[in-house]
Amino acid sequence: MSLDAATRWRLILGEAAESACAGAGCRLGGQAAAMDRALDWLYGRDAGGEERGVRRQGGREGSALTVPGWINEVHTLFPRETIERLERDAIELYAIDDVVTNPEVLARVEPNETLLKAVLRTKHLMAPEILVMARKLVQEVVRRLMETLARDLAVAFAGVLDRRRHTRLPGARDLDLNRTIRDNLRHYDPERKRITVERLHFFARNRRQMRPWQVILLVDQSGSMLDSVIHASVMAACLWRLPGIKTHLIAFDTAVVDLTRDCDDACELLMKVQLGGGTDIGGALAYAADTITAPERAIVVVISDFYEGASEAVLVARVRALSGQRTRVLGLAALDSQARPDYDRAMARRLVEAGAEIAAMTPGELAGWLAQVVRG
Repeated sequence: MSLDAATRWRLILGEAAESACAGAGCRLGGQAAAMDRALDWLYGRDAGGEERGVRRQGGREGSALTVPGWINEVHTLFPRETIERLERDAIELYAIDDVVTNPEVLARVEPNETLLKAVLRTKHLMAPEILVMARKLVQEVVRRLMETLARDLAVAFAGVLDRRRHTRLPGARDLDLNRTIRDNLRHYDPERKRITVERLHFFARNRRQMRPWQVILLVDQSGSMLDSVIHASVMAACLWRLPGIKTHLIAFDTAVVDLTRDCDDACELLMKVQLGGGTDIGGALAYAADTITAPERAIVVVISDFYEGASEAVLVARVRALSGQRTRVLGLAALDSQARPDYDRAMARRLVEAGAEIAAMTPGELAGWLAQVVRG
């Protein structure tokens, strides 16, 4: 969001500058008003500034923000450099340490997704002993998410893959009847005119080993995609456990980080994600293309808002190349419980024209889509 000079000064000075800024045609509304409330939640507590007569005063209504809620608000409203300054001021100037430094709060807080997001956004600021406690919170929230998604996957893949059931019974069409009779003639009962079969013989069949499907999840690490990052990590961990599917998880901004080796641990995946930075979707697709072993049995899921920071032409060309080799490309503008997307629609249209499918899905919906592709 681009702000004019008058609005910037109004946000800096607070409500005390309301009349002066109104004279300049500046009245806060929408996102600017939300910024003002978030700033006042922090800087409005400056007791020293009040004594000096420069205490910032914000909006008229009281704020209901909690520490985790405030952290999530500022990550939604402000650019990265401002977020870092606000977090640093909250901890260093105002000792708002409920999440990042207070073990008692972490010990009694109810694990939930909102707090999980706050932890992931501030984990780089935590002392090691606090990070240990925060990791336990992350593990509990991830466990709950995985239980729900595992049920969705079980329903979606019912009749496709089930690693818990096995059979050692060959099909009846493979029975070698003649050899079976010969081998069991010694068990013939003349009175009953029956053979007791103690051993069956079957013909061996040449079987082609089924090649696994590759599912490559490319996850945009930008701050606005945090909900999707969480659910993509949980999805990767659940898919990792399915036979017949080889899962990869790759996080990207302007660089690419392959997190596949940690796919069996969603908590570890999340703790390694570094939020923020630029966006090079085309670069991530190039990495995915090099990972593919059987193009016609590969699915590339790009989870991003599609605001490409690198070459848009390269991005489109790489999607077209993947589609041309019969690799399925699914672009997800959102992957979370609400599936409310906010994305570059013009770029999404170009990617659809290049052969991709674009959608916003809940994790359960993605599970159903993947199962449908695997069934063929």
